[in-house]
Amino acid sequence: MRSNRVGWLMLAPTIAILGIFGIVPFLYVLYVAFHQWNPFGANPYMIYNGADNFRRLVFDNEFLTSIAFTLKFAFFAVVSEVILGYLLAQLFMREFPGRGLFRTIHTLPLIVAPIVVGSVWRLMTTPSIGIIPYLLKSWFGYDLNIGRDATMAFALTVIMDIWHWTPLVTLTLLAALVSLPKEPFEQAQIDGANRWQIFWHVTLPMIRPAILATVFIRLMDALRTVDEVWMLTGGGPGAATRYLGLHIWKIVFPKTDYGYGSATSIIVLYLTLVMCWLLYVALVARRDQKRPS
Repeated sequence: MRSNRVGWLMLAPTIAILGIFGIVPFLYVLYVAFHQWNPFGANPYMIYNGADNFRRLVFDNEFLTSIAFTLKFAFFAVVSEVILGYLLAQLFMREFPGRGLFRTIHTLPLIVAPIVVGSVWRLMTTPSIGIIPYLLKSWFGYDLNIGRDATMAFALTVIMDIWHWTPLVTLTLLAALVSLPKEPFEQAQIDGANRWQIFWHVTLPMIRPAILATVFIRLMDALRTVDEVWMLTGGGPGAATRYLGLHIWKIVFPKTDYGYGSATSIIVLYLTLVMCWLLYVALVARRDQKRPS
């Protein structure tokens, strides 16, 4: 009993912080979601409207379009980051000249603020002064203008996210690879397994928890990205890069529709939880069911 009391006492500060900065804001946003509220309008008071904000979401073409673009962005970004991160982690496992310097340079994007990343990429892609349009024009004769090319604008947001967050995936998977025991790999080599078989049957199952945790983190970040994309494209051209986070920002701040913005935030949180749960079931629960009892 005393040990349990001491344990709860040690956890009390963390639980209090989570309650104040996590649960209380969520409950407030949930409360606002059931109201019509524009504090800067003619009637600055909250007006209860039930589930009207949520019903409005079902018929909001801009919201549905932003969901489609966000899911596509998250898929390409997260999959590319996991693949590149694993390949780079395997590279860092080997000895080669300048490995420490290259590893340091590789992790530098992680210390740069997202809004700075978006600003730098905006400068690099500006047609008149950017290095990327200059090289594309010089080498391939291609005129890059993300203000009018929706496909290229979407591709650049994905490339920018990959450049910024692949080092995080690399470090996570590198830590997982370093901690693996050598005996299973030696046994697989003795049994005559090739590199692909060793990867598929030995390496991948052992680092699957690290991959799953990394995918969860990157998926949640990708679904709520705002500042990088806002600085690079502003959500354009049209709505080609108006992802969910940016869509909510435009509802809450320029339009000051706090009730509808809160309802949108709740739905986005729900969609994120559902996607993470489905991913967990696909990668973990099904594997556990196949194990012999």
